[in-house]
Amino acid sequence: MKLLRNLIPTLLLLLCLTKVGIGQTYRILISNDDGIQSPLISTLKTEIEKLPNVEVVIAAPAENQSGSSQSTNSGPLEVEKIFKGEQFLGYAVSGKPADAVRFGIRVLGRDKPFDLVISGINRGSNVGDVSHLSGTIGAAMEGLYHGIPAIAVSQESRGVNTEATSRFIAQLVAKYQKEDAPKGVVLSINIPAGELKGILVKPMGDAYLDMGNYELKSETDNKMVYNQKIGLVRSLNEQTDTYAYQNGYVTITPLKFDWTAYALIESISNWGLKLEKE
Repeated sequence: MKLLRNLIPTLLLLLCLTKVGIGQTYRILISNDDGIQSPLISTLKTEIEKLPNVEVVIAAPAENQSGSSQSTNSGPLEVEKIFKGEQFLGYAVSGKPADAVRFGIRVLGRDKPFDLVISGINRGSNVGDVSHLSGTIGAAMEGLYHGIPAIAVSQESRGVNTEATSRFIAQLVAKYQKEDAPKGVVLSINIPAGELKGILVKPMGDAYLDMGNYELKSETDNKMVYNQKIGLVRSLNEQTDTYAYQNGYVTITPLKFDWTAYALIESISNWGLKLEKE
């Protein structure tokens, strides 16, 4: 009995080391919605691979799929190995960002599961309500759908140092390696252009794009063709990620998969709705 008591601290230490995964490979699946040929995804891969005990696998759409949210293709997927020079880069998937992540998790991670999904780096911000349209966010959410923590990273289309963005994400990955990633959460990171004022953690809010303007281009008897005009909108709500981003802050927004408006559940239950009998 005394020997067993003496062994307990050692056994607990071994269990903790196993749980933390000391010395174990931390597997990361990287995808995006700009397509596998985007130089931003290869830059991110290069920086992440500088971390110790990390294995990075890319599975990304074969072509640009911006604005596809978490949509999916119902047909067969074509998957092609892509090389950068003579070096293997990753797998190009003939589908949406969510398809690429699903393929990565279910096929490439079948025997060696992934610890983390990273979606990006996206050209263009994904703050506020626009995030619901984003293929970058959709790819990250697909990871969450399969029980894997995820990070979505986006930056302004021009004027941002992609290497610096990648190093910032590598810093976050290192923290996840050490302390484990939050469960059931996508961290959406957005990097604005210009001089950065700091980092703010903010809730999703406002829409910086006005996409409701249509201009008639041509018309026949039964057919009309409209051009969509997209305008930029300034946020006035200081509490939102959109406002912080537009005012020069790197934003971090924790997102969840569940869209339920819990405050209305009891109210709707008391509406007295009934099924009609035939």
